[in-house]
Amino acid sequence: MLAPFAIAVLLAAGPVLSSEGARFPFPAGETSTINILHWDTNQLPRIYQRSDQLPLTDDEVAKLAQGGFDSAQIVKMIEERRCACDASPEGLLRLKQQGVPKEVLSALSLHALRPNRALQLTMTLDFSGDSRSARESFLYFFVDDGKLTRVLTANLNDLLGQQNAHDSLVDQSDLLIERKVRRIELSGAVPLKTYGKHTVLVASSGNPTLTHPSQLSDLERSKAQTYTLEYPRASLENLCRLTAGYRRDPVLADRWSFQGSRFECEWN
Repeated sequence: MLAPFAIAVLLAAGPVLSSEGARFPFPAGETSTINILHWDTNQLPRIYQRSDQLPLTDDEVAKLAQGGFDSAQIVKMIEERRCACDASPEGLLRLKQQGVPKEVLSALSLHALRPNRALQLTMTLDFSGDSRSARESFLYFFVDDGKLTRVLTANLNDLLGQQNAHDSLVDQSDLLIERKVRRIELSGAVPLKTYGKHTVLVASSGNPTLTHPSQLSDLERSKAQTYTLEYPRASLENLCRLTAGYRRDPVLADRWSFQGSRFECEWN
């Protein structure tokens, strides 16, 4: 039996074409699947209390230095607020070339936020109506990562067949229609090592062995959703939310059919 969640790493170079000739922004090539993502529904993320002052950025540090603030003042600000800055050798060299003093660079190197290495993802799955299993029993989350395509797979029927810590029945009734929704919430991390713009594709399929969006059928691709995100090098908060909805199938009354998804990320 497949594990409910797995991460697949696709090693490749360059985009591929779909059956209709459309170009995917995901690399293609040989695959190497690593079963490292076993999410525990007991571990939903804590609620983060925001500070009144957000961390400084590279540009803000450079503006402060160029605006006449002395080194001691800027160092104090960095110590109090941290810095969502690029503390790599390239980043420090770039700030030095912009006139940032060496004392400030030392403080930045010490107090900069840790670089992001993964998306902290909370997933909410809603199953509406009185059914027993999912018609498209595998939910896929694809994200490009440099020369890799990372794939999160969810075996929905395995999840539905077990008792999850955050598994509830939500009453969404109105005066005319009674509708019970089974809701499963999970949380985990999707490795993501490259920064900047990324493409995410969320789809549901009956195929348990997909490793690339180009392997989706035409019907599955038509029901999938594509999102883009700007992934920062460092951030105080790193939280993405994926909601996928399933509804009782109009033909197969004992099955839930994929209706769509919503995906959003929040950084500070």
